[in-house]
Amino acid sequence: MRRFTWDDLQFFLAVARTGQLASAARQLRTNHATVSRRIDRLEQALSARLFERNPRGYMLTGVGERLVQSAEQIEREAGNFRNEASSGASPVTGVVRLSTLEGFGNFFLADRLPRFAQLHSNLSIELVTIQQIVSLSRREADMSITLTSPRADFYHYEKIATYRLFVYGTRSYLEQHAPILKREHLLAHRMIGYIEDMIFTPGLDYHREILPGLRATYQSSSIHAQLHAVLRGIGLCVLPHFMASAHPELVPVLAKDICLERDYWCVCHRDLSSAARIRALIDFIKTEAGSARREFMGGALVDG
Repeated sequence: MRRFTWDDLQFFLAVARTGQLASAARQLRTNHATVSRRIDRLEQALSARLFERNPRGYMLTGVGERLVQSAEQIEREAGNFRNEASSGASPVTGVVRLSTLEGFGNFFLADRLPRFAQLHSNLSIELVTIQQIVSLSRREADMSITLTSPRADFYHYEKIATYRLFVYGTRSYLEQHAPILKREHLLAHRMIGYIEDMIFTPGLDYHREILPGLRATYQSSSIHAQLHAVLRGIGLCVLPHFMASAHPELVPVLAKDICLERDYWCVCHRDLSSAARIRALIDFIKTEAGSARREFMGGALVDG
């Protein structure tokens, strides 16, 4: 084995996490040719093939998989060393990619995350709100906001918040259509919801939970599109209270009877959970969610 440059490990980790030379190059503020050259040099120095190259990108080999954890440990120690020597400079540096559900990302976090970025100017932040195409297991993201907490030893998970969902319609729609006095009356109304065969997590399958046989006839994979459909008076839609409460024209239907609860969880790989950039973002999100508990729970609709 030839001697290798420790600096090459950051190129190895960037490619391992993204699977793409171009994505790794953007993270490292360089070009894909440099990333490719560094990976080739590291493989030659280790006399081992770390990635399989194919048209979809770079996939870790067995050897590469085994080396990721050690490389991340070296990355953390290097970060600690740099922070201790920085004489008060911000310890939160590097890149963090956060994958989140569209509703939480676009209707809650998007308004607040810029403040976190201002607090940590040395941190590069990537917010992904198309969660179904991003895999935490393949390290395509550093952390995710999900509706489930994976019970696996290699994941670290923390509860962010509980939130409530209700069936909503516009005031004008409800005045012009048949009254809804019990759940079964929903069958006479047009429902708006997710495309059934594209629901990627059981927590988004609302209609079966509300009433057997209830299904959406106006379907979209985007909660943003669903919100606009209900605002246009197309029909009724299940929405989180923190989203719907921003629109006074939306009225909850049978709020005391039809109230769904879900939990947001923050999930990351256990070996990243103590990294300064990850810890700072988790703490920020939990604090913001805690401050917005009334928005998430909509207690007045149920208790009042």
